[in-house]
Parts: sequence; structure tokens; C-alpha cells
Amino acid sequence: MKADVLVIGGGLTGAATAWFLAREGVDVLLIEQFDLNTQASGSNAGSIHAQIPHEPFVLNGEDWARTFAPTIPLMIAAIRMWSELEKEIGPELGVAITGGLLVADSEAQMAHVARKVALERAHGLPVELLTRADLQRIAPYVSERMIGGAFCPIEGKANPLQATPAIAAAATRLGARIRTHVRLIDLSAERDGFRATTDAGEIAACRVVNCAGADAGRVARMVGVDLPIEGFPIQVSVTEPVAPLVPHLVYFAGEKLSLKQTAAGSLLIGGGWPASCDAQTGVLSVNLESLAANLAIAMHVVPALRGVALLRTWPAIVNGTADWKPIVGEVPGVPGFYLAMFPWMGFTAGPMAARLVSQVILGRTPDHDLRQFSAERYRQA
Repeated sequence: MKADVLVIGGGLTGAATAWFLAREGVDVLLIEQFDLNTQASGSNAGSIHAQIPHEPFVLNGEDWARTFAPTIPLMIAAIRMWSELEKEIGPELGVAITGGLLVADSEAQMAHVARKVALERAHGLPVELLTRADLQRIAPYVSERMIGGAFCPIEGKANPLQATPAIAAAATRLGARIRTHVRLIDLSAERDGFRATTDAGEIAACRVVNCAGADAGRVARMVGVDLPIEGFPIQVSVTEPVAPLVPHLVYFAGEKLSLKQTAAGSLLIGGGWPASCDAQTGVLSVNLESLAANLAIAMHVVPALRGVALLRTWPAIVNGTADWKPIVGEVPGVPGFYLAMFPWMGFTAGPMAARLVSQVILGRTPDHDLRQFSAERYRQA
């Protein structure tokens, strides 16, 4: 097989990259070793984030946060892009921008929240501090134990089960070729492009876009690029459908939590709690200690959850780096090899990473300055 551009990875970013390129008439081939959307893109809780994640802000300190903060304008643009995509692709993307609510139950937590909000505002994020009275006014479902928090009106959710398949189908209609159950075995740079060895045969490509998520580090090493990308097993839970209860994307400043309600009424409960992973086989399973802690925190924040039945909990692998910043663009030293990934929050910014890398491939000036998001920063470290 031959292609102008080979996209590796059939998650949200890979599908969006194929769509952007096919829309411009580029000959693009996407390969995925499993089915589309079976890894992080389809297994996450569908949160659309903009705020600096609270836990790493507290654990890593404000120096880390100041390094991460220039990513905020990219996140803001990524959220706008979700609404644009829904207009072009269709309502099955399930985009709902109803606001993100970070709540706190102690003065110490509120002190962290206030410092984070100041930094976020300095980088253009619309976010406001809330008092206890504010919380009870805009989020009466939240426990009276919560003494305040922060509200960001541009956050929300989309449908992780439908978004990637819908974008992939749109890419196919535009001429993109998508091949599933094709595992990449090796990738080598040649004089006029790349040769990919797969379990379905060889592929010659002029350019390659690495959208492999947690597997992106392995793919990059094939062409001599060492990146600090790791895979982290996490888990998410879903409840039975209930009457409208939680209109916002909810976080807690005291422990890991993300909570939202789907259009069908089910509540999605997550926040990055670790799942279990067998060291020998790599098989994922639900971690019951994480589940108990996650549910306890959810009920602490929203007491009405105590009467709701849990239906299912599932594990997934999410890609992460220590700096949490995206890696987007052509990799220095390997002409024609591109990366499009956003660690930890790839569901929010995956389509934006796809658009930016597509703009570079097409020879256009990207919408955002990608120098600070280049893989070069790891070679200089």
C-alpha cells in the first residue's frame, strides 16, 4: 500500500487528522491495531476541560502550573472547535457547554483554588471564584459542606462513544482510507519518506502522523525519537439514568473527581483514579479500592447520588507526560514525521491537535505558535 500521509492511531486525534487532511484532498491512510475508538478516546468520560487540573497544581506547585499555563489559550480554542465540529459533522458528537464547577470544602482548598484562578485569568480563561452562597444559587445539588469554588462557563462535555466514529465516517466520505486491525511492527525513514511494516503488509508513505496515544512513545522510538510518554491505567463508572440533577462538569478540590450527567440521564463518575494492570499480561481490570474511594467522594460532593444505582465500571489506558503539555508538529531531526497528542486531556484537545498538525503538513501557518509544544523541548532537557 502507498499513501501520501500515514496516520497511526484510530482514536479521536487520528480520525480528526484524517478528516482535516482528506477535506483538503490529501491522500491519507489511517491504521489502527484494534477497532476505532476502543482505547482512551472511547473509554474516557467525555469531559471538555479548560481549567488547569487542580491535583497537579497542588502536588507539582505553581512553577509547574506557570509552565503549563500557556496551554490555556489552546484549550479555549479547542473548546470552540468542538462546537464548530458539531455543525460540520453532526449532532451525534453530543457537545454541551454548560460550565465547569470546581468545589472545595475547606479554607485550605479555597486558598489553592484562588491562586489557580488568578493564574488562569492571567492567561485569558473566563473563571470566577464562588462563595458558599454562590454555590447554593447556581448548583443547589452540591453538598452544603462545600464552602466555595470556581466556575468556568466554557467547559462541558461531548459523547466519547460517538464522536470518533462520526468523524472517521466523515473522513471516509471525503476519501480517507481507514484500516483497522492493522498492527504497526516497524517504521523506518527512507530517502523519500517512510516504510511501515505491519502485520497486514508494508506501507510506503511520504509522511507519517503519530496519533497513537499511550503507544506514541513506542512508535516514536522506531524512528529514533525518545519521548517521555507513559500509559496510565484509569477507570470510569456510569450509573443508571436519573432525572436531571447535575448540569455542570464537576470537580472537587480535595481529591480526584469528575462528575457529569449525560443527555440520557446517566451520571459519569471519574477523575483519574487508577485501575489495575497485570504486570505480565498488561490486562486491565477494575480496582475496587479506587472505585470505593471515587464513589465516596462523589457522594460527599453530591449527596443525592446515594440513592442512585451503579451500572458499570471500566478501565482504560490514558497517555500522560510530566509536564501535561501537548506534543504537536514535525519532530526535529526526522523530516516528515509528525506528532499530534495532548497528554491527559486528549479528548478535549485531540481535534485541535489534529487541525494544527494538518495545517503544518499542508504548509500553512498554524493557528497557534507550536514552538513551545515541539518535541524539541525533550531533547533540550
